[in-house]
Amino acid sequence: MTPLLDLPSTHAAFLSWRGLPAAQQPEWPDPAGLEAAVATLTASLPLVVPRECDLLKARLAAVARGEAFLVQGGDCAESLDATDAGSLLRTAGTLQQLATVFGYMMSLPVVTVARMAGQYAKPRSAATELRDGVELPAYRGDAVNGQAFTAAARTPDPHRMVRVHQHSAATLNLIRAYCGSAQASPAHAVEGLRRFADAAPERARYAPLTEDIARAGGFTGTGDGWHTPGELFMSHEGLLLDYESALTRADAVTGTPYATSGHLLWIGERTRRADGAHVEFFSRIGNPVAVKTGPSVDGDELLRLIDRLSPDDEPGRLTLVARMGARRVREVLPRLVERVAAEGRTVGWVCDPMHGNTVTAPSGHKTRRFDDILDELSGFFEVLTGLGAHPGGVHLELTGDDVTECLGGGAGITPPDLPLRYRSACDPRLNGHQSLDLAYRLLELREAVRAPGVPEALR
Repeated sequence: MTPLLDLPSTHAAFLSWRGLPAAQQPEWPDPAGLEAAVATLTASLPLVVPRECDLLKARLAAVARGEAFLVQGGDCAESLDATDAGSLLRTAGTLQQLATVFGYMMSLPVVTVARMAGQYAKPRSAATELRDGVELPAYRGDAVNGQAFTAAARTPDPHRMVRVHQHSAATLNLIRAYCGSAQASPAHAVEGLRRFADAAPERARYAPLTEDIARAGGFTGTGDGWHTPGELFMSHEGLLLDYESALTRADAVTGTPYATSGHLLWIGERTRRADGAHVEFFSRIGNPVAVKTGPSVDGDELLRLIDRLSPDDEPGRLTLVARMGARRVREVLPRLVERVAAEGRTVGWVCDPMHGNTVTAPSGHKTRRFDDILDELSGFFEVLTGLGAHPGGVHLELTGDDVTECLGGGAGITPPDLPLRYRSACDPRLNGHQSLDLAYRLLELREAVRAPGVPEALR
């Protein structure tokens, strides 16, 4: 394993972002406490190492070339006080089952990435929250403050970042053990799909598809012979720059800095300013990175981001995660894909069908409709395949648990059901049944457009 070196405090990965506009950073009330937390993190062990990050970059290079498919998913926001081994393993199992379905659908190897072991910070649309005449700081994820609506809980506490590192290390330890077990095998994933299909209201449609998937077996790569079973990488939004820079280490051989908080970090819709602090920090690290792109982005802005984050046009370095909303994806996405292609840039295109489709239920719960999620995914595939580009993957907020946070799907969740098991710390997630239902519905749609008589551009 390549050794790591601590970066000097004068290194650009530590310093260059600090003089730039840094959106969505907490207003830490205790500068000495922040300094102490950062010092503890700087002296802490890395969570991941460059070799693992480079391996993921090679996998994502195959996605960018149209030779693989990305399945990325997990919690909207992880919780420090509700870490549960069973829940983590159920989510990991759901991701492996999704990879099995999507691998069959695309006839490609699948790169599997979890929103896990670091997804503890959230951007917010407002800095404060008002309830019954009381105004307090907004909840920004457990890395910053607590969910309870009290002054004590909502006060940002930098020592929470140290707890995040500890919990992320424990999560990684569990997931690495899982990846080396029989639970992560293709056979176990197929058995999970059989159980899902047998219990689904759509059993008559899903059971034959499941047997087709089982007969097809796994999909392996053609270059270095890699395969996906047992491989699960970690990702999160690289929002808190104090946390990310404190955990940045240099490869002892190349000197390249890596963010060792996770294998893949992404920049969110609210922090993707090309001349901002997040883009500057991300431009300095060797990890594969991603950027969320909503309907407000234009072609010039997107190319500026590509120039900053992937100036050498290295395949696998940059993934663009489109989050347009079901109503806008077919309108906005084509011109962006065409512009990037016309400039000859090498990126992976992935769809996040969750964040553009959030609504508020009569009960006040934030939710998403299954049909909207499916519609945006369908639109993403239509746009990319229609333009001769590769629809490279999906990015979902999901859990393997039986929550009631998103409406519809085969589970038949209705608005009155939402309060029954609404457990998300922030945004609504698909439950395990809905996640697989989504994959099977998309598989059915893809099978339909491959049927005889369908125009080649739609296949």
